[in-house]
Amino acid sequence: MGAPGAGKGTQATGLAARYGVPAISTGDIFRANIKGQTPLGLKVKAIIDAGEYVPDEITEEIVADRLQQDDCQPGFLLDGFPRTLHQVHFLDEYLASHGGGLDAVVSLHVDPEALVARLLDRALKEGRADDNEDTIRRRMEVYAGQTAPLLMHYEAQGLLVEIDGTGTVEEVQRRMFEALDARAAAVGRPA
Repeated sequence: MGAPGAGKGTQATGLAARYGVPAISTGDIFRANIKGQTPLGLKVKAIIDAGEYVPDEITEEIVADRLQQDDCQPGFLLDGFPRTLHQVHFLDEYLASHGGGLDAVVSLHVDPEALVARLLDRALKEGRADDNEDTIRRRMEVYAGQTAPLLMHYEAQGLLVEIDGTGTVEEVQRRMFEALDARAAAVGRPA
């Protein structure tokens, strides 16, 4: 988890590679279905084109379907899910009903001003004219408001691992690996 621009996607890839599990990005799944013009993709495209959020039920359905695939048997990493308390409870119930659970929830923290600068730079490089400072700040406010209850939930369960997301990709990755290795050692599980 982390605010827009915190480096979730980048760090998810490295973390999944280290532990030999698939990185599951709901955004990637939606984009692939839209590009492939699947029934799900057409449905999601219509929702997004209308400026709406994809409903929890649709997102939960695609995550459940993905978690049932063979490559998820040794484990998985979720990127972009859960985003709401409804999705948190769905995931908890889904995993419990399949004899599993989460090992950790990583939250990347980056100074908000650094995130604004990072996102403005990315918008400039990628030609995203709609990503102006006001829009970016609003997305960060929405993220913070929606995510606080999720972080509290995972903290209460003892699953939250907070990581300073400032620095190079390698610096953040090193901090993340060290924190997760220490957590695994503390609970008696292999890293």
